[in-house]
Amino acid sequence: MSRGTAGANAEGIAGERRQLMNVAYRLLGSVAESEDAVQEAYTRWYALPRGRRDEIASPGAWLTTVTGRICLDVLGSARARRERYVGAWLPDPLPDRAEWGPGPSAGLADPADQMVLDESVTMAFLVVLESMTPAERVAFVLHDVFRYPFAEIAAVLGRTPAACKQLAASARRRVRAARAPVSVGEAGRADAVRQVKEAWESKDIATLVDLLDPAAVMTADGGGLVGAALRPIEGGTRIAQYMVAIADKAPGLELLERSVNGAPGLVARRDGVVMTVASFDVTDGRVARIWAVRNPEKLRPWARHDMS
Repeated sequence: MSRGTAGANAEGIAGERRQLMNVAYRLLGSVAESEDAVQEAYTRWYALPRGRRDEIASPGAWLTTVTGRICLDVLGSARARRERYVGAWLPDPLPDRAEWGPGPSAGLADPADQMVLDESVTMAFLVVLESMTPAERVAFVLHDVFRYPFAEIAAVLGRTPAACKQLAASARRRVRAARAPVSVGEAGRADAVRQVKEAWESKDIATLVDLLDPAAVMTADGGGLVGAALRPIEGGTRIAQYMVAIADKAPGLELLERSVNGAPGLVARRDGVVMTVASFDVTDGRVARIWAVRNPEKLRPWARHDMS
């Protein structure tokens, strides 16, 4: 793959980490699993004899291929693990460091800081990726998101370029089918999220119902570690009632408007501790989907910096 570094020097190899993390996160939806996959790819690189490394024209291409294969294996085993997961499994939410001040771990490398926040990491997009087969996801992400040619993707999947093209086309149909027919711009999404925040803070069920699509769905991920609805909550009225019930049970809950995976979202904090990170999908000015991540293991990047 021509996008790799030209030389095999240590600095050039290390410089590939950011790109590899971005590829792995879009494939896996987990910061920790992505970091492990990238680290394993580097381990395999340095395990090669020096002569073999010198023969590789594009170390970045080699690392991307190996990372892709590792992610493919992880995706295969992840399906079985997620069947045992308590409640719904959601991708890790990513913070935007531009909104945050230094925290207790300032100066320490955080894998989440390496993520490029764009449309390919919004929660809505990642949830669609979760519906794909591992091979579809790899073919689609590498080709449609990172623009790798099918001839190179074939080396990752161990299939022909034509087969990889078919996999990407199938994945593309899934994306088109899942997308809302009419969406809103960034300002519209931010305005809708702000209104939800204000109605939630005031425990105004009627206003929340007006802001939510009647067929809205709320999915929560507690991982069995904290309280969370084990099944998606369907219907604007039921969601509004659930949100107000949460507020009643958590006095002192502070809601902050923050970017979540590059899109307007909300962070719920209590006594300075991030409890929930919520993402929203807004259609025709009303909230159609809410994804609330409460699993503390997935909120670690949010706890490392001060959001005030």
